[in-house]
Amino acid sequence: MKQRTAPEPLLWHFFDAATSTFTHIVACPRTRRAAIIDPVQDYEPKSARFSALSADQLRAVFRDEKLTLEWILETHAHADHVSAAPLLQKALGGKIGIGEGIRDVQKTFARVFDLPPEFAKDGSQFDHLWHGGEQFKLGELQCEVLATPGHTPDSLTYLVGRHAFIGDTLFPPNYGTARCDFPGGDAAQLYGSIQALHLLADDTLLHFCHDYPAEGSEPIEHVTVAVSRTTNIHCRANTTREQFVELRQTRDRKLAAPQLIIPAVQLNIAAGRLPPAADNGIVYLKIPLEVIGRPPT
Repeated sequence: MKQRTAPEPLLWHFFDAATSTFTHIVACPRTRRAAIIDPVQDYEPKSARFSALSADQLRAVFRDEKLTLEWILETHAHADHVSAAPLLQKALGGKIGIGEGIRDVQKTFARVFDLPPEFAKDGSQFDHLWHGGEQFKLGELQCEVLATPGHTPDSLTYLVGRHAFIGDTLFPPNYGTARCDFPGGDAAQLYGSIQALHLLADDTLLHFCHDYPAEGSEPIEHVTVAVSRTTNIHCRANTTREQFVELRQTRDRKLAAPQLIIPAVQLNIAAGRLPPAADNGIVYLKIPLEVIGRPPT
């Protein structure tokens, strides 16, 4: 009997211009089992109001393509957008997964935001905590989890065949690599994670979580490992660890904090869920003063 080969995944990609974020849908063409990677919930900071326009786009794909949601996969606890994971889980089902390093992230930011003692710092807000090397099936698709820390302690890459969903580890080659100045970030660790990605097969597609295109240009959703390895402006094949750490640390000292870091981190370390309402029925987030980020230089 002829052995059946794994199918090529079905893919959909959505770019949220407000946060420069890509959300990906990956599905098995035979079973229609699917995962959503890094979903965005729209948040307007001036009014502190949410909307579900981005999530509605994803739900439409699931409806029209008759997909079943098995996983909502976070590449890390994002600081630049609020996750739509709980909204999508309520609508479509599935389990929410993130890297096991989220526990360190929770402990750090629970102190920063003075979260109450009942805030769990064991990752239990998520349905599953992935560790590097773990494998799982998405229908007939074989998936593998690669630990790629450095930007954050919980950063992961999800490998599905020749497709790697790499979070913030790398950006399109003309933009470089992720920052490492958030608590728990480590430029030397990021260098090691980049090397692991660049050791993947040349034709592996690196799918980004972000791009910041110039006005009038289209965002770049992916490049091959071969292209990234030879053209990334921060880390190419001949870049040494020492060169990268110096470049990354110098650049990070000049970066302002992301616009949505205060609401995003508070919510995303809890899998995107809101904290309990106060006695007056209103939900509040905290703003720590003179703690996060630095003014632009």
